[in-house]
Amino acid sequence: MNPLDRKLDRLAKVKPHLDNLKSWVEEECVKVLPKSAIGKAMSYTQSQWHKLYNLLEDGRLEIDNNLIENKIRPLALGRKNYLFAGSHDGAKRIAMIYSFMGTCKANDVNPNEWLKNVLEKIPDTKMSELSNLLPIGKVQQV
Repeated sequence: MNPLDRKLDRLAKVKPHLDNLKSWVEEECVKVLPKSAIGKAMSYTQSQWHKLYNLLEDGRLEIDNNLIENKIRPLALGRKNYLFAGSHDGAKRIAMIYSFMGTCKANDVNPNEWLKNVLEKIPDTKMSELSNLLPIGKVQQV
């Protein structure tokens, strides 16, 4: 769905629910203790309405952060694995492998084929040409 259609869809379907929630919070917040958990939640909600309503105004915004969470999940798992790497050098090696595999994934490169290719070519590759073996091809000079 393009951003304009998403915005129009949200205005039609989501805005009424947000408006109802806002009205409910405004009515109920005077009935709860301000320092109670629900009172703090309601106060926070009221202070953040302008940010929440941005979701209605900009169709480019995602409603959640699932895409990013899914991308960083392997990094979080890696952090736990590094604890069992045996040594600092072992953890560095694991981090390098995760980086290579992540780069393969980001560039739609089959990691098994890439690694097989690298292991076959690396004995005959000059140090100055190692960058040619990266899963993104040649490193672009900045």
